[in-house]
Amino acid sequence: MTTPASDQVRRDARLLLMIFGGISAGLILAFSIVGAGGFDPGSMGAGQDARSYWLAVRTSFPYELEWGAYGAYVYSPAFSQILSPVLVLPWQQFLALWTFMLMAALLVLTGPILFVVALPLGFFELWGGNIHLLLALAIVVGFRWPAAWSFVLLTKVTPGMGLLWFAVRREWRSLGVALGATAVIAAASWLVAPDLWREWLDILVRNAGISPRPGSIAVSIWLRLPVAVLIVAYGARTNRRWLVPIGAMLAMPALWGGSLSMLFAVIALERPRIEKWLLSTIERLDPFHRSAGGRPSLLTEPEG
Repeated sequence: MTTPASDQVRRDARLLLMIFGGISAGLILAFSIVGAGGFDPGSMGAGQDARSYWLAVRTSFPYELEWGAYGAYVYSPAFSQILSPVLVLPWQQFLALWTFMLMAALLVLTGPILFVVALPLGFFELWGGNIHLLLALAIVVGFRWPAAWSFVLLTKVTPGMGLLWFAVRREWRSLGVALGATAVIAAASWLVAPDLWREWLDILVRNAGISPRPGSIAVSIWLRLPVAVLIVAYGARTNRRWLVPIGAMLAMPALWGGSLSMLFAVIALERPRIEKWLLSTIERLDPFHRSAGGRPSLLTEPEG
């Protein structure tokens, strides 16, 4: 049973968490814009991953670099075609908008209360500009709108095995929508750039089963994939949605540190419980030094 004092603690905690989250997000965005100036390939500067997407629309041969080489573009032509209105922006403008999009995805996944906690955990993903947060969002949204899985299948590809959720549960309509949407997008993209599609498919075939890339977690996808399948299948049989992003992450073509950002989808799927636990913990700690009458508050002026 809550009391007026505990209710006030939780309200103050929510407000402070949201304020700190907004300030932190603003600082990260500002540093990303500044860090994008004088871009140095392979450095710790902002946008090291996002740079490959930006360059993909500025060459007639986006697949000339092998997967694993710095700046290699390895997603389907559909990705760059759909995002071309953003990708054609000047570099700093693009990175500012891209970082904002990633932070927006993180906010949707975590909600305003957990956002400030998630920012330091996802900092390097935001700084580098990879798509793991967007993958996490697509997986979460895909439970309600299965067409969102097309983003997964047309970028990293193998995490799309998360669609086993629908197959195991015999939700054939949802599975058909996911695969049908992917097929329609792919077909439209193929008609525009068939040569690029042939190059991309060739890259997928050439790189299937190769050894883990330097810097990645050195576990072959052929060892991770069966485990991923079992996790998703078990989640489907026991109605544990939060297991799907875990399985999808394990099925990544290469497992990097940034891939862990996909686990923010777990937070999104279990957010009410996590928020309740966090606020209850804050209430027990009572950092506001609340008296039984509900005063003083950290956000109010002390009397006297």
